[in-house]
Amino acid sequence: MADAGDGLPLIELFRALPMDFRRRVLRRHGEEKLLDWLGGAGSLRAAQSPPDGDWGIWVILAGRGFGKTHAGAEWVHARAAGTRPRRIALVAPTLDVARAVMVEGESGLLARLPPGEQLTWQPSAKRLLWGNGSEARLYSGAEPNGLRGGQFDFAWGDEFAHWPGGEDTVMNLRMATRLGAAPQILLTTTPLPLAWLKALIAEAGVVVTRGHTADNEANLPRAYLARMEKRFGGTATGRQELAGEIVDDLAGALWTRVLIERQRAAMPEGLVRVVVGVDPPAAGGTCGIVVAALGSDGHAWVLDDASVTGQRPEQWARAVVKAADRWQADRVIAEVNQGGDMVVATLKSVDTALPVLTVRASRGKVARAEPVAALYGEGRVFHAGVFPALEDQLCGLLADGRYAGPGASPDRADACVWALTALLLADRAGLPTIRNL
Repeated sequence: MADAGDGLPLIELFRALPMDFRRRVLRRHGEEKLLDWLGGAGSLRAAQSPPDGDWGIWVILAGRGFGKTHAGAEWVHARAAGTRPRRIALVAPTLDVARAVMVEGESGLLARLPPGEQLTWQPSAKRLLWGNGSEARLYSGAEPNGLRGGQFDFAWGDEFAHWPGGEDTVMNLRMATRLGAAPQILLTTTPLPLAWLKALIAEAGVVVTRGHTADNEANLPRAYLARMEKRFGGTATGRQELAGEIVDDLAGALWTRVLIERQRAAMPEGLVRVVVGVDPPAAGGTCGIVVAALGSDGHAWVLDDASVTGQRPEQWARAVVKAADRWQADRVIAEVNQGGDMVVATLKSVDTALPVLTVRASRGKVARAEPVAALYGEGRVFHAGVFPALEDQLCGLLADGRYAGPGASPDRADACVWALTALLLADRAGLPTIRNL
């Protein structure tokens, strides 16, 4: 049965309400619907219920689909109830996300309104008003100073690890949550390996709940869970996005997960050039096949990781052609250090008209990757999607020249580097020359 904010079952809290109020609720909703909400469909799992004890901050670090929003909405409603009006802050990465997820979402505050409660949503004022006078206001995690001057009894911060304002916004939220005898903050997120986040959850008075996407299997389609496990299972991305783990970066890595997450965005319109980078396999390994594009704004976008493993030459060549056709690529950039002219011959045997540019590396994979990693840091390269195997390899390339990622070789990462080099760095001196075939 569901536990409410004070650690009591919802039905027990309902019984403690004034008789007149209970009668009005019963007349309005009926006994069957009310009991269903109090003890059945509206209930929370134990991991979604507030922890016992005297705590100031409750952090939920969990995978996507765990039910973090549901837990947050129920917690806020329980905090807003009572005879004394409460002041509550609702913070998300942006105001649009706060409205779409925390307020209007399928598991948001409007959808989780308890029977008999009154709640008025004022979008223009970014404000929610309960019937007892409690009030919640929306704030953006990108604007730390927006919380200055505010005072709150309670606060809910959603996806706080992904707030553009990061630690500064969390700090201001903590300072502003100071009303009442026992102010509390709920922070929910899929984690990132941030030093300030680790320091936060290690503090006294901070209680942490962890959870996996699959913990909510009763409310998620089996096909969805199967797809997620098939694509992300066994990868660092899966550990982070599904298991809710803090996956630490390797010391000296050229790419970090925070950097890649920062550079993730939807694919823009107006692509001016598309290329497919290819790192041919050695002895039946993985053929790295990565599609990237140049936007009209001069930024590059990684569009797809179409790499294949354990394929014969004709098969991986077909995979290259398929990727080029799907994305209407202008060029295929193929490394020929291993295989030489046979690489081009294999590709041309599948499609004689395939436009192939060959590249021959004179430096190691990590040395080639360094200037490309710098482009990410400059904000010039974005990922238009999540590519777990590729991103795991990028985060395994170390500045000292070693590769410490999954597999024996960073084949996907190398294909990505070739594609982005062709788009943004091909005219720089000292880089490998590109030959048109």
